[in-house]
Amino acid sequence: MLIPSMLLKKLYTLGSLKNAEQGVQFAVKNRLSDAELTGLKSIAVDGKAIALGEVTLQLADGKTFQPDQISAANPIAFPLRATVLLKTRLAPLPVGMHEIEIAFETKPFGKLQFKVEDTISTEEPQGIRLPRDANDDYGDAVIKQRQALVEQVTNTKSEHVWKYSFDPHLTKGNIENFTGVAQVPIGFAGPQRINGEHAQGDFIVPMATTEGTLVASYNRGMKLMNLSGGVKVTVVADAMQRAPVFVFKDARAGRDFAKWVEDNFAIIKDEAEATSSVAKLFNIDPYLANKFVYLRFNYTTGDAAGQNMVGRATFAASSWILDNYPGIERFYLESNFATDKKASQINIMRTRGKRVTAEATIPRDVLIQHMRVEPESLAYHFGVAGIGGFLSGVNNNGLHSANGITAMFIATGQDVANVSESSAGIMYVELTPDRDLYMSLTIPSLIVATHGGGTNLPTQHECLEMLGCVGKGKVNRLAEIVAAVALAGEISLAAAISSSDWVSSHEKYGRNR
Repeated sequence: MLIPSMLLKKLYTLGSLKNAEQGVQFAVKNRLSDAELTGLKSIAVDGKAIALGEVTLQLADGKTFQPDQISAANPIAFPLRATVLLKTRLAPLPVGMHEIEIAFETKPFGKLQFKVEDTISTEEPQGIRLPRDANDDYGDAVIKQRQALVEQVTNTKSEHVWKYSFDPHLTKGNIENFTGVAQVPIGFAGPQRINGEHAQGDFIVPMATTEGTLVASYNRGMKLMNLSGGVKVTVVADAMQRAPVFVFKDARAGRDFAKWVEDNFAIIKDEAEATSSVAKLFNIDPYLANKFVYLRFNYTTGDAAGQNMVGRATFAASSWILDNYPGIERFYLESNFATDKKASQINIMRTRGKRVTAEATIPRDVLIQHMRVEPESLAYHFGVAGIGGFLSGVNNNGLHSANGITAMFIATGQDVANVSESSAGIMYVELTPDRDLYMSLTIPSLIVATHGGGTNLPTQHECLEMLGCVGKGKVNRLAEIVAAVALAGEISLAAAISSSDWVSSHEKYGRNR
């Protein structure tokens, strides 16, 4: 089984090279899939071979093996994410960069061999260090040690941060140095009537926020939408990206490479999708500038947001590219062209996450009776605000979709930093021939998930359950709900500003004095 060279190098644990009491040691970790170690063939440091009799392999449970104890008939289990520490009797290495080469036999991958560089660094000065437990860093004992240290160093006594109702082990993979929780108030708005393809019916919506008037404002908008027959929502596109850059000697070489990528898309797709049962690569967009070729790998990622998933897949595909295309002078897995956690014009145009549109037509009488504003006034106000948005260079010509999106993200365990992208919005308003008000909000880069990340944490999982968004194939349902909520917030605030209720509402609900 041929594994690209860059993937092989990932088996080495960077930073593990150390001068220990008995000699030099370093570690390798299985980042491929479950396997067996059937033989250690060679080790060299700085080009100098080390006799295998001077090497010991230590597993995570402390068991040790000599290389001659390992064979195809007597293999060592090497499951995914397992680490093997290789201890040698080599003399201490000087501080600085060193080259390590290792070759070993495995099942089912066969012989694996790679060469990497790592450093021996000087000892860090001792100072305040948060307690950690290599065996169980989410256990009560080490958590209490961290809490005590924080109180000692900050000279404070916490009454609320240390209190939580769930098993801290559930946060493994979500946070390091777990010590406590930040409790954010949750209010419910709704019901919100949604006429989507995936979300249909009335929904009570959890919103986590510390901003007074926010829940009340969205609740008012939802009431208006319900009186108008609800919100029609449509997911129109789905894509998650990683965007590596390849550097060439000149623009002509870059042009030829882009054509080669197009011709070899089927193989690149296979290499990428071999890393995941979920990620599906559906195209690669090339963008050429100077002597650089930026490739936007576009995937669907099931119910996951997928940033890490597509990172692994694109790394594997790029590793195959580097092994099979000559002339690449430099390579970076991310070029800032996928614009992670940043609003961008390319994602507004090309989609990142879900591209979803929420629409509603509000009858004239309903708007006047419940919001005390006429459709003509709101339509005119929207035109004036559009000029203001153009002059200021905003990424959203609406009012405040980030408010509702953020509150729902916190409640349902989304990556809140994705609001920087998900806040982009394209708002459109028109008067109908019957002088009713049509409103439409397109969110071009709504990054949501119903699986993975923080969605499995206890309170966040419960909020997803309340929305019917737990289980396979529910991510588009959540996207439709979020978009409908965002549109409800737009009409509520727009009406409040146009009718001069905005300040008085904050005075009533938002003051905390």
